Amino acid sequence: MKKLILIRHAKSSWDAPLIDKDRPLSARGINDAHLMAANIEQYLPESYIVWSSTAQRTKNTAYIFAETLFIPQDTIVFKDDLYTFDEKALERVIKSCDNQYDNLILFGHNDAITNFVNIFGNQEVENVPTSGFVYLTFNEAEWKDIKKGKTEKLLFPRDFKKHDSPLTGKQVY
Repeated sequence: MKKLILIRHAKSSWDAPLIDKDRPLSARGINDAHLMAANIEQYLPESYIVWSSTAQRTKNTAYIFAETLFIPQDTIVFKDDLYTFDEKALERVIKSCDNQYDNLILFGHNDAITNFVNIFGNQEVENVPTSGFVYLTFNEAEWKDIKKGKTEKLLFPRDFKKHDSPLTGKQVY
């Protein structure tokens, strides 16, 4: 069985005139990444490898999660081919994972993540938001053979934030 956790990078900043790949996280992105990292540990397998896109916002997101979850930063593998918005390209990278690893955590981008989840998961997702967490399992023994899997868990920042109830106007969690 293969287990895949996809995490979309946190919200990026558009404040500086940078090329897309160099955009940093916004203050909201930093906060959301910390919030999500603090709430996912129970869903992580005991052992795993971590891959991340080389885009600055994705690397920063991976570093925040690594710090919170005590993942040594030097174990994160940064891959240029994860800087993609295309689900077919994302699929190729995932299917290239060495079979000695049953569990992969991957930090990447939309639309690739949302589209991949909708093709390979069994639960329709309109949009995986920034800092979103998706946990998929596959019955196949080899990464190259993964097909339709099971969406085990979807967690988004809004799941952990206070908001006002539209009925009462009071804050709810």
